[in-house]
Amino acid sequence: MIDTSAVRSHFPALDPASHDGAAPLYFDNPAGTQVASEALAGINEYLVRRNANHDGAFRASRESDAMVADTRAALADFLGAFRPEEICFGQNMTSLTLHISRSIARELSPGDEVVVTRLDHDANVSPWLLAARDRGCVVRWVDFDPADCSWSAEALSRQVTPRTKLVAVGYASNSTGTVNPIAEAVRIAHQAGALCFVDAVHYAPHGPIDVSALGCDFLACSAYKFFGPHTGILWGRYDLLDRLPAYKVRPAADAPPHKWETGTQGFEGIAGVRGALAYLEWVGRTFGTGAQATRRAVLRAAMESIQQYESGLSAAMREGLSSVKGLRIRGIVDASRMRGRVPTFSFTMEGHQPKRICQSLDAEGISAWDGNYYAPEITRRLGLEGSGGMVRVGAVHYNTLAEVQRLVDALDAISKEKA
Repeated sequence: MIDTSAVRSHFPALDPASHDGAAPLYFDNPAGTQVASEALAGINEYLVRRNANHDGAFRASRESDAMVADTRAALADFLGAFRPEEICFGQNMTSLTLHISRSIARELSPGDEVVVTRLDHDANVSPWLLAARDRGCVVRWVDFDPADCSWSAEALSRQVTPRTKLVAVGYASNSTGTVNPIAEAVRIAHQAGALCFVDAVHYAPHGPIDVSALGCDFLACSAYKFFGPHTGILWGRYDLLDRLPAYKVRPAADAPPHKWETGTQGFEGIAGVRGALAYLEWVGRTFGTGAQATRRAVLRAAMESIQQYESGLSAAMREGLSSVKGLRIRGIVDASRMRGRVPTFSFTMEGHQPKRICQSLDAEGISAWDGNYYAPEITRRLGLEGSGGMVRVGAVHYNTLAEVQRLVDALDAISKEKA
């Protein structure tokens, strides 16, 4: 079991000495986690010792390129990729998805179909809506059950036809915490001859990812969700990355991954990604498998240990939030189905506006989000878009059961205030 005291020592933001008083209680993690000290050290070392552009003949440039190559290899292990050249970097997941969607769109024809879900972050919806608009394609929507904010493989299957060319799904909902049936989605897409694009941004800090086992065609994530900087990551099957035309400047390489990395990259951010993975390697060796295992096995062990620890946080959050008068969790609440979610909870509270709740939590030193979190189809479907959306709180493995109780106590006090 994870030792949170040891874990928290790797996060300077969690140290009260880093603040003018007590450190905030971070439950805004679904919008971005705090940064591990290894990631901060990687950024600092890069900018001090090897800050240079790509492909130069001099030492700093050679070392910069070596760092990028090492980070690709580590990410290939983190995601279960077949080869490092399948890893592409960008400003963020949204930019990378918009970028490659433009290339995928060139293979679409009028009347072809694109499938998206109403449970996704808009970064895995709008790029495909735009591609469909530009190419005269039909958009087919997978709805979710408002009672538990989940969709089934059967619901997806009903929207996939022989004319479907792409299925875009999220690994986990950034709004409701629902973990979706991704392996089944990939199977359904491939049976129809369609590509499957997976948004794993929200799932990445919570559990192991293995693209080779999933069988998907593309998967995107962002390091700011797994304890690193704001750097986007796209994995794609090499044959697809190689075949698809990239919109790039002429001097850029024609082979993956460089053909997909437009312009000068944020190399210091990539160095921070390597540091975040080094932190996760520490987690895997300390709380998971032995030190002699391969890096891929160590990283998987880290995410399995995190997943196991967070299952306790999820249970405590579900129980605690459910005890607050007038509070309604939007998503899975059945104790027998908690494996079907990550510890991200969105809720409404009778008589209290989401923004006001977050302001009251902030007064108690607790960070939380309100609104639709760039997943507007969810709040529209739930009838909440015009009333301020929901409050969202989310835990990661550096949070503690004591912090969950503080959150619940604060919400209980808010529920007793007059609206």
